[in-house]
Amino acid sequence: MSQVSRRKFIFTAGVTAVGSAILHGCTTGGNEQPTTETPTTTAPVTGDAPEVTTAKLGFIALTDSAPLIIAKEKGLFDKYGMTGVEILKQASWPVTRDNIELGSAGGGIDGAHILSPMPYLMTLGTITKSGQPVPMYILARLNTNGQAISIGNAYKDANVALDSSVIKAKVNKDSKFAMTFPGGTHDLWMRYWLAAGGINPDTDVSVIPVPPPQMVANMKVGNMEAFCVGEPWNAQLINQDIGYSALVTGELWNDHPEKALGLRKDWVDANPKAAKALLTAVLEAQQWCDKPENIEEMCQIVSQDKWFKVPFEDIVERSKGNIDFGNGRVEKNFPYAMKFWRDNASYPFKSHDLWFLTEDIRWGYIPADTDTKALVDQVNREDLWKEAAKALSVPEAEIPTSTSRGVETFFDGVTFDPENPQGYLDSLKIKKV
Repeated sequence: MSQVSRRKFIFTAGVTAVGSAILHGCTTGGNEQPTTETPTTTAPVTGDAPEVTTAKLGFIALTDSAPLIIAKEKGLFDKYGMTGVEILKQASWPVTRDNIELGSAGGGIDGAHILSPMPYLMTLGTITKSGQPVPMYILARLNTNGQAISIGNAYKDANVALDSSVIKAKVNKDSKFAMTFPGGTHDLWMRYWLAAGGINPDTDVSVIPVPPPQMVANMKVGNMEAFCVGEPWNAQLINQDIGYSALVTGELWNDHPEKALGLRKDWVDANPKAAKALLTAVLEAQQWCDKPENIEEMCQIVSQDKWFKVPFEDIVERSKGNIDFGNGRVEKNFPYAMKFWRDNASYPFKSHDLWFLTEDIRWGYIPADTDTKALVDQVNREDLWKEAAKALSVPEAEIPTSTSRGVETFFDGVTFDPENPQGYLDSLKIKKV
């Protein structure tokens, strides 16, 4: 903290005492068990019974964790024979990583609501505490869209939106732009947005990691200029009149992939029937979460103290697609709202994971010679997703026939062809490689 005063410093996962004191809704521990009510809906277990009936899954207080919480609250895990599933609040993504590395046998967790790139970085061993690979599987995408880049009120006169170049002259290396985990989705959205406007995220500003529930508290005391995070933290920032949203990330890349259901490979391999049961329950929860008539109930549930501990009002409107950007711009029924199921939001396209890995190469998080296609084939278990979807009687028309969604187009006109990731990388002006 040599360059920062005693009164102003960034609260990170490592500064738990201060972080928990200022944080609204943050847990002080990494593996806290919320109290849950007895499920009200159960049904007979069908098919082969799972090898085990227990599993420990982590979540961060973000709206895109709702499928795990709803699967628990609505008795869907019980419905498929997983009667002992625990959904455990994690204080930050590093804590999630550490608890997955421990595994439930070591006092940690078996899997989690997780940033989509993290299972890859753990499988490579680039982010584990031990430095050793912790092989992971991605079983489903939990959502698309639903994040935002928000800016402090000091920049309100610039009216920053998709074009970040309007603040290029106002920022310097001391300007702090926060994301939630290096190499994770929020980091990549922030970096893409800055670079598209000619701002090098490595040399022109400081891109720093801050746990999601601590974003608003840090912005409130002036510790950073901007952050990229999921909800409800952007809406809370605006409701407290501390800043505004420059954009929602669906505007950067429509229907972009976001969180995933990630589990340890060894747990899934040892318990394939239990893994399928877990996955089927989560898919059914995603279907439930995506129905407009269920949104208010979903928000009432996740806002409770045992889950997010945030006001219902900070969650519900953006979940409905009604987005007050906090700068006079208001969008009703915005098409870039978070999706849990519709438009193949749950299916883990391999082409999307390939983009994440290509971006992590772009910014130096993984080696440039990484065999990304082989790694995706190792980690992405879209085959298990299809098995669970069929067990759930998902219509054939709703099950993708290709593991690629094809060429993707970003807001600045740049395209990513999953058949030629190197061509995409070569086309980018600002990068580390």
